[in-house]
Amino acid sequence: MVAAVPVAVDSVEVFDGKSGGGSKMGITKITTKTTAGGGGSLFGKDKSSSPSDDGSTVSGTLDYQDYPEGGIRAWLVVLGCWLALFASLGFMNALATFQAYLITTQSVRLSSGAVGGTIFGYASFSLLLGLYAGPLFDKYGPRWLLLAGTLCLLASLLITSISTEYASLLSALAILSSMTTPLLSIPSLAAIGHFFNRNRGLATGVATTASSASGVVFPFLLQALYERVGWAWAMRALALISLTLAVAANFLIRARPAPSPSTTTPHPNARILLTRGVPFTLLAILLAQFAAFLPLSYISGYALSKGFTEAFAFEAIAVLNASSALGRVAAGWAADRAGPFNTAAACAAAAAIACFAIWLPAGGTQAGMVVFAVVFGAASGGGVALAPVVVGKLCKTREYGRYYGACNTVASMVVLLAIPVAGQLVKVERGSYWGLVVTTGAVYVAAAGAFVAARMSVVGWKVWKAF
Repeated sequence: MVAAVPVAVDSVEVFDGKSGGGSKMGITKITTKTTAGGGGSLFGKDKSSSPSDDGSTVSGTLDYQDYPEGGIRAWLVVLGCWLALFASLGFMNALATFQAYLITTQSVRLSSGAVGGTIFGYASFSLLLGLYAGPLFDKYGPRWLLLAGTLCLLASLLITSISTEYASLLSALAILSSMTTPLLSIPSLAAIGHFFNRNRGLATGVATTASSASGVVFPFLLQALYERVGWAWAMRALALISLTLAVAANFLIRARPAPSPSTTTPHPNARILLTRGVPFTLLAILLAQFAAFLPLSYISGYALSKGFTEAFAFEAIAVLNASSALGRVAAGWAADRAGPFNTAAACAAAAAIACFAIWLPAGGTQAGMVVFAVVFGAASGGGVALAPVVVGKLCKTREYGRYYGACNTVASMVVLLAIPVAGQLVKVERGSYWGLVVTTGAVYVAAAGAFVAARMSVVGWKVWKAF
């Protein structure tokens, strides 16, 4: 016969843990006491800060329920993330200038096929390595991942600066550089989720403006350096700039929860893709990113085909990138109030409307192109920036890196098809770009539907629920 143990419960309040890290609905505190054996805690030593396997702590609270939601330390993490993304994604944005310069220069003996193959290898390897960056972040924290990414970034640019043969360029770009992007970007974005929950959308949106900024700065900077100092010193200057940004990010980015090496694994787990809401979310992110790359890659060619000047073609890209930065912040702010899934679906719908209602009928006019660049840039940028936020709604904070790394990698692999698919569409339409416009709009309609389906699979038919 088991003896009854008198237990006194001081207070019990409800905690809602559906949002992947949880959102407080009050002060979540359960204190238990026992008078058996001379008094003392029923569980002995207080372990309120140690999360259990099911996501709840011994005291009855879920993990990481007390988010700073701001303050100097939290916003310094956002700044560090911005710097890391600017350095790593800026390198990706500079690849187009690499290809154009290496093919035409006489000092580097490389064919267009060799350069294109190297860049494709870079993209492929970086995405595959992204599968491990998330789990390693959850297990060990961001410190060693960021340090490794910084060293790979520096080494790759220095080797690239002296590369005159295919083998050395392959080792620098397709191997070393492919490690840079996942090691810097995934831990940086995941770390924001440790400091923000209610304001995660705004914080992530601010950080991801680095992608738009680097897309404007790096190509123009490198083109100017190529003319003045040549290939080698342009790469060394880029290495110095990127190293400065990445080192600062190493000091600024931190993860709040203590890593738990004994309870997590650094290996990817396919069960993530079977979690409720993840399949539709993955499909939605995949479609949104795929559609975003199509106009970004071909809008300058479209402008030239319509008789606009080369200067206006480059200005259209600049306007699109600038509005994308504003859209990322605005979408993040809206996501914190209306819910990230609701906002992501609205962004996808707005991008589709921009394609069908502005680009298709008015793309032949200068005013139509400018309006399209503004509207589409804001909508597409907002949708891309919300990808880590919607993923964070489906998992616990301690698994944020694992979930985001897996979803980002799978989605980005398909995005690799965006540019060649767009090229085929233009070729089939003999340069009219009609097929490109319609395809972009149709894919965005499908993305909006997938976001809605993902939302319904988690919260059901609650139309007005902020999720």
